[in-house]
Amino acid sequence: MRPSRADRCRVVKQRGTRGEELKLAADRIRSGSQSPQPRPNAVPAGPAASFSQAPPDAARLVFGHALPTAEAYAALLAGPGVERGLIGPDETARIWDRHLLNCAVVAELVPDRGVLADLGSGAGLPGLVLAMLRPQVDVVLVEPMARRTAFLAECVHDLGLANVRIERGRAEELVGKIGADVVTARAVARLERLVPLAVGLARPGGQILAIKGAGAAGEVAEAEPVLRRLRATQVTIARLGDGVLDQPTTVVSFLTDQNTGRAPR
Repeated sequence: MRPSRADRCRVVKQRGTRGEELKLAADRIRSGSQSPQPRPNAVPAGPAASFSQAPPDAARLVFGHALPTAEAYAALLAGPGVERGLIGPDETARIWDRHLLNCAVVAELVPDRGVLADLGSGAGLPGLVLAMLRPQVDVVLVEPMARRTAFLAECVHDLGLANVRIERGRAEELVGKIGADVVTARAVARLERLVPLAVGLARPGGQILAIKGAGAAGEVAEAEPVLRRLRATQVTIARLGDGVLDQPTTVVSFLTDQNTGRAPR
């Protein structure tokens, strides 16, 4: 039975158990009843020495025990990441809010185990952030550009992320070769073009998570013919980090066809 239009696209506000815990903790901090304490830094302090921006309270809540690793990654983004043109110099002032936290809250939608492919990983957002928060998930960073994969390899080594591997190539070249349980994408392409690329990296019945902005609903409407052709189900637009982040993260989520997981020819 073909799902109805209403089933194919639902707009939801994420209120999972983890999301509620973060909101309650944020409320306690704002009221002065809890002062989050930094955890001992298990990551070598070298890269972080040149990046002096302290993580906000929300980062302590969202990253928890992974905060030292996130701080080291922030330093890599603000240093070598800017020097090599992977992010703009103006982005260093908003590394935490616009980039790290924007990606970190997506972990609410990622299972504790399985394979995650990050499509067009670029500087490692959200793939490296999710690898920190889901250490039992095998993360594959899919990126075609050599200078970006070189940076990613350095980050994986310096951050000690043993659950990450890098696949240099275009998504079109890797169709059916990864079979990920979850495929993520951020700032890769409009949804209409992104959908078939992401589906090609997923297993049958896999989950696609596309981080989008305020125009997410419009992109979903524009992509509806493609979603219907690929028999995508449970299409939702979720707001993550409500009550924790100043700017919640918007994620378009859907499941691939149970029978194939690939784009029909």
